[in-house]
Amino acid sequence: MEEHHNGHCHCHDHEHEHCHCHEHEHEHCHCHEKEHHHHHHEEGGTKETLVRIGVAVGLLIAAAVVEHTQNLPLWALLLVYLIPYLVVGWDTLKEAAEGLARGEALDEHFLMSIATLGALGIGFFPGVEPQFAEGVFVMLFYQIGELFEGIAEGRSRKSIAHLINIRPDSAWVERPSSFHGSSVESSEIVKVHPDEVAIGEVIVIRPGDRVPMDGVVVEGESSLDTVALTGESVPRGVKAGDEIFSGCLNLSGLLRVKVTKAFGESTASRILELVEEAADKKAGSERFITRFAKVYTPIVVGAAVILALLPPLLLGWSTFPTWLYRALMFLVVSCPCALVISIPLSFFGGIGGASRRGILVKGANVLESLARTRTVVFDKTGTLTHGVFEVTAVHPEKIAERELLHLTAHVERFSTHPIAASLRAAYPEESDHCSVADITEIAGQGIQATVNGMRVSVGNEKLMEAVSAAWHPCHKVGTLIHVAIDGEYAGHIVISDRIKEDAAEAVAALRKAGVSQTVMLTGDSEEIGRAVAEEIGLDAFQAGLLPQDKVERVERLLAAKPAGSALVFVGDGINDAPVLTRADIGVAMGALGSDAAIEAADLVLMDDKPSKLATAVRIARRTLRIAQENIWLAIGIKLAVLVLAAFGIATMWLAVFADVGVTVLAVLNAMRALR
Repeated sequence: MEEHHNGHCHCHDHEHEHCHCHEHEHEHCHCHEKEHHHHHHEEGGTKETLVRIGVAVGLLIAAAVVEHTQNLPLWALLLVYLIPYLVVGWDTLKEAAEGLARGEALDEHFLMSIATLGALGIGFFPGVEPQFAEGVFVMLFYQIGELFEGIAEGRSRKSIAHLINIRPDSAWVERPSSFHGSSVESSEIVKVHPDEVAIGEVIVIRPGDRVPMDGVVVEGESSLDTVALTGESVPRGVKAGDEIFSGCLNLSGLLRVKVTKAFGESTASRILELVEEAADKKAGSERFITRFAKVYTPIVVGAAVILALLPPLLLGWSTFPTWLYRALMFLVVSCPCALVISIPLSFFGGIGGASRRGILVKGANVLESLARTRTVVFDKTGTLTHGVFEVTAVHPEKIAERELLHLTAHVERFSTHPIAASLRAAYPEESDHCSVADITEIAGQGIQATVNGMRVSVGNEKLMEAVSAAWHPCHKVGTLIHVAIDGEYAGHIVISDRIKEDAAEAVAALRKAGVSQTVMLTGDSEEIGRAVAEEIGLDAFQAGLLPQDKVERVERLLAAKPAGSALVFVGDGINDAPVLTRADIGVAMGALGSDAAIEAADLVLMDDKPSKLATAVRIARRTLRIAQENIWLAIGIKLAVLVLAAFGIATMWLAVFADVGVTVLAVLNAMRALR
């Protein structure tokens, strides 16, 4: 009874926890709903704008026909043209009125409203041609510009939204189920929201399902499609004991996985948070444009007022309609939409394009700094090399190569050292019924054991000297493991860390992308450091460093780099957090599942390929170039037309091109950043 009571309390407690989760889920759903609503609203908004533009064009043509066939008084003609004007422009007028009410009058909606209403009203001045059609056209073209912006922003959001699909909204979890009237307990598989799954519970992932949470495979074998996380198209095989990350797609086998992280902390959730935060971190160019628009708009409105009033004061009020018309054109041209829209869009596109290749950029400011990269500093182990020791050469003396490996593997049978593991891996047929006895480990020298009656010593030069074996050095670079049998030298085995297949390609690609200095920092020996640096083609290396030495070396390189350039440090993130934080841009390699790396780095390469860094630099340079092209294009054309408008040479049509045309060109140019 007591036990039952206990169990009951436990359940109740769990239920309470469940309520809490449920509440959390509700919150999650609410966010999800908001996100969905935003997306839906965006799509709906584009369709609605298209319909309104179509209707307004039809009504404008009808109004033009009425104007040329009916002899209507001026006020009646204004009413005819007001219909298409209000159909296409009511929301702009509404935004302008709301801006005025908030005290934020000087925005693009206000400029457009004043200019178009002015164009509609100017015909009532004596001796001035009515400009009704032009007024409607300015508003119509402005809406076309807005439509383009909506489509482009939708596209760039989609390039980031492909990531949204990596976070599943359900998980199949194994939960105990009790049969009524019996004490038999079995488990059933229940579909729940991943928020409700606790750490330590077992989830079942069927072929075709997305992995909902991080965990360890307890049963089953499969291959996973990791392309959404890493940009890597080759499937990754997993079996019992392997770690598995949320966001991957299970391709072939059924897996039972023990959950190791809560849903909110899982890899997919963390990546999504990062990408969403990245969109809010502004680059210098974006901040410049925002500040520029705040200063620029009041100046332009002031200039337009002066242009409308000063010449009539000097030349006589009969010229007022002419100068008012020029001032209205001046307002249309001056609208800073092209800059305000296209610059953030360029960076948004760059971040989206990078994320599709498994490169997470933590903000537009990072992309801007990355474009100025001149120095790249690499950690060695796990970054340029695989960080896994393996036998790379066997040099026996008076004994067969296989026999040398066989004896060494037996001596190292019980050692936990990574070098021992690589020696055992080189001779996997360990259970060959040999007798191994008297295993002795000698600190700082190696191990001795009696194998089939022979005393075998495996270790460094010191151990060879202790057993009086005549050892000799090797021409190959790596860790040397010497072997002696009954005091007589039997040869040596070379063990080294394998260089990554694309490491040399990465350095060459960075050089091609304009990086002038590549440096490697390693805790390994001078000899190993030099061999790796030469094979990969690095400019410089520094060996024998402790983690704190790496920070100090990076400080020195930062002090020596050219002004205005950036220094990038690339590490595997596990022990590199201090250096990643200190560099201008910290890049974490192969960060799938490494929290420390994702937290400390500015840029995360989700797979293990150093060559992705050159891709990231290329994307950053291209994005910045597109943003700068847009700045010069918009400012150049606007200034030219502003001057023409002030002198009365420009027409309202040219003014429309200088505003809407430039916006459309800039947005189309910004969309190139997505590719």
